Amino acid sequence: MEIMPKSPIGKGWNLRHTYTSLPEKFFANQKPQSVADPGMVLLNEPLADSLGLDFEDSDEKQLARLFAGNSLPPDSMAIAQAYAGHQFGNFTMLGDGRAVLLGEQEAPDETLWDLQLKGSGRTPFSRRGDGRATLKSMLREFLISEAMHGLGIPSTRSLAVVSTGEPVYRERVQAGAVLTRVAKSHIRVGTFEYAAQYLGTENLKALMDYTIKRHYPHVAGDAFPALAFFKEVVNQQAALIAQWMRVGFIHGVMNTDNMSIAGETIDYGPCAFVNAYHSETVFSSIDTQGRYAFGNQPKVALWNLSCLASSLLPLIHENKETAITLAKEAVYSFTDRYQERYEQMMGEKLGLGAKRETDRELISDLLDVLSELKLDYTHAFLFLQGDFESEEQSGFLHPKFQDWWMRWTKRVVTDGRSLEQVQQLMRPYNPQVIPRNHLVEEVLDQAVNGDIRPLYRLLEVVQNPYNLDRSLRPYQSVPAAEWEMGYQTFCGT
Repeated sequence: MEIMPKSPIGKGWNLRHTYTSLPEKFFANQKPQSVADPGMVLLNEPLADSLGLDFEDSDEKQLARLFAGNSLPPDSMAIAQAYAGHQFGNFTMLGDGRAVLLGEQEAPDETLWDLQLKGSGRTPFSRRGDGRATLKSMLREFLISEAMHGLGIPSTRSLAVVSTGEPVYRERVQAGAVLTRVAKSHIRVGTFEYAAQYLGTENLKALMDYTIKRHYPHVAGDAFPALAFFKEVVNQQAALIAQWMRVGFIHGVMNTDNMSIAGETIDYGPCAFVNAYHSETVFSSIDTQGRYAFGNQPKVALWNLSCLASSLLPLIHENKETAITLAKEAVYSFTDRYQERYEQMMGEKLGLGAKRETDRELISDLLDVLSELKLDYTHAFLFLQGDFESEEQSGFLHPKFQDWWMRWTKRVVTDGRSLEQVQQLMRPYNPQVIPRNHLVEEVLDQAVNGDIRPLYRLLEVVQNPYNLDRSLRPYQSVPAAEWEMGYQTFCGT
């Protein structure tokens, strides 16, 4: 067993443990399991700075031991959280099967941030799992979560990745790793499902009160706090899913245990991005029925929210029928909230300005043309704003796209703005680069084979995705159609 260091690794530790104020059935005390030979792979220094953490005087071996879980920060209290969830529509008991929460770091601005080690070994919730994670999947989460943050989309973030020096057995033997994940919290829809199903109304209320205090304190004094809380979650999810649709992000496994109550994107297993636009695009190897296809994501969010509403019924109103009526009304409000967010988002991407009755048809027709002509989603908006020049531009010269382009041009200049002014207004909403699937796979393969430099460069690019720089052309490339047809992503568990 490794001897704990006499002095803490790093400066600025300020861990709190508010989650453990909940009844003990919400978690299990569980230290991370030590690994054989931890090695530092990635450290997110800007994120560390924002958390008030300083590792300048720590050497790589010390940092590797810390982020592998072989050493623990001062005042840590490692736990695995309990939760349940609907996975592909089927309810099951879950929990942190390969992760432990070290505590909540209080940042200099007094906000709390969960610090979680992912891939840190077995817990009481591991079921038949090994509790470990592969280096490739943890590097993927680091890369994509930081890309989402760069895109301006609420997301968990990644502080560090370390290799473990131990093999992990999946489809084949792979190198193991541990990721340090940072989140507003790890409370999920599935956490509420767990409380409602197994712990009773008193414990369910304790969870709700805690979550309101941590994330939505302004609703604490509401006459119907459970309903007000639920409506806040509805609004957060409507905004989040609209942002996913803005950049062509496919989560891939939108189970209720992967929906954050705080409104962040969480868990980056089989995620990917749309290239040629099609609403039915699926890359996840486990999503054989297309349940979580790109265009289905708003519907799935609604379904997940209905599961949350069902869990909250005893708290919404003491009269069951009244509770159901109020819950249904709040659930169905998601459709309107999402549509408002979506149309606002597409209006910003297209530079439409003040909303008009014909805008919905204009947006719908664009997506139909992109789908029919198999045009790249990201490139289409760059073409409209005058930032896209390549040999692939020919697709946007097709008569069907040009007809739509003429309609759009007439629409955007009717408010007295020039086309150039409109294009300038579009740029903050249309990324120059996204993490292209083929490039992600390429740099991940290179990294696990010993050359991490390409991953560093791609990470640098996707952290600044609105940067108009002609040197980024290689990162704007799209894969060959043959590559895309056979592409699959995997969960990593």
